[in-house]
Amino acid sequence: MRSEQRRAAILARLERAAGPVSASTLAAELQVSRQVIVGDVALLRAGGADVSATPRGYVLHNSLEGVIRQVACRHSDADMERELNAIVDQGCTVVDVIVEHPVYGQLIGALQLKSRYDVSAFLRRCAEADARPLSDLTEGIHLHTLACPDEDAFDRARAALYGLGFLLEN
Repeated sequence: MRSEQRRAAILARLERAAGPVSASTLAAELQVSRQVIVGDVALLRAGGADVSATPRGYVLHNSLEGVIRQVACRHSDADMERELNAIVDQGCTVVDVIVEHPVYGQLIGALQLKSRYDVSAFLRRCAEADARPLSDLTEGIHLHTLACPDEDAFDRARAALYGLGFLLEN
């Protein structure tokens, strides 16, 4: 398979995927090394494909379905699990976390959290890596992009965050 065909196959696989696809999975499917996949994804991005690397693998952002909205939140590190579970419990996916850094500007961390299992796995990886949340850079203030099945699910997620005292108001 030529490199152009392989990159087209990667995009097609990501379009069909129900969730993130790891570089190792793509490498096995396409019978190349993981590093070849990493390079192919870099070239796809350079060519304009909206592919992000999440903690669980690659996702193609134009494949997001439903209502896409953002919420502004503020809470302590200790409340991160409660916040994320409040969102996924309403049927929404936490696509990313965004903070405004005074030097670097907007920093985005891809998350793709759809369930309590995903939230738990994400928090476990954070703990194992001794990783601090991006919101530590902004005194707890951050945005989340949410992909919700409908406007009602988004409204429920906002209400849940408001009820926990995490939603920033205008």
